[in-house]
Amino acid sequence: MLLLFLFALGPVHATPAITEQVQDGEFCNRLKVTGTGTFEVGVSVKDRSLALEYSNVMYGDGDLEMDSNTVEAQRAAKLPGMGNGSAVPLNLWESSKLTYSGKTPMVGMKYIHSKSFWGGIGAEIMETFSVTEMEREGSSYFASTNPASYITDPKKIAEELAKSPVHTVGTSTKNSFNGTWQTDARMHKMFSKDVKVTSLSPAGLTWKRDLFSTKILYLRKSRQDAMALIAETAY
Repeated sequence: MLLLFLFALGPVHATPAITEQVQDGEFCNRLKVTGTGTFEVGVSVKDRSLALEYSNVMYGDGDLEMDSNTVEAQRAAKLPGMGNGSAVPLNLWESSKLTYSGKTPMVGMKYIHSKSFWGGIGAEIMETFSVTEMEREGSSYFASTNPASYITDPKKIAEELAKSPVHTVGTSTKNSFNGTWQTDARMHKMFSKDVKVTSLSPAGLTWKRDLFSTKILYLRKSRQDAMALIAETAY
């Protein structure tokens, strides 16, 4: 097991939480599929009001069983939390379970980005794979807005901010697979911080029914004036 903590403490300019829109929009997508044959599945979200770029696509030809759920909310909604299942204010939450087996490799890519030009923190995570067998469970988490944008009571504002993971980009993945799989995580803050973490199956070779799990979380807490990247890997 590898546990990595990277912190930048000191005179770091805080990225303010994004003010939520008065009228919000929501996007929900639920898929539950079982079948054999050629398939292509994809979800893409680009929302300037959240500083969010997100895409999750895969295609293949074989036996597929999949249960997935994606929710995007312009005003932070109480969605399953990061690992412990508790509900926290998030702008994007995605969760999926899938099983695949086929002679033709299933190829997939997931990308989540808090775009600094739109008011985000410049953190991005990408997962890619090409596999002939896979059992996978994974989730994605994203928060960028201030859930207390339209609250006037100072006490309630403090309560909302205390439980909000604002400016968080995270993924959690647990895999058993035959093929190649890789994650790349990066956080860039101009003139301040550039962090990169990569996980790759050894030498790009095939892993035969091995278990590989990784959790990557970007978090910036304005009160502590700090940026942190946490990556936990177990196999």
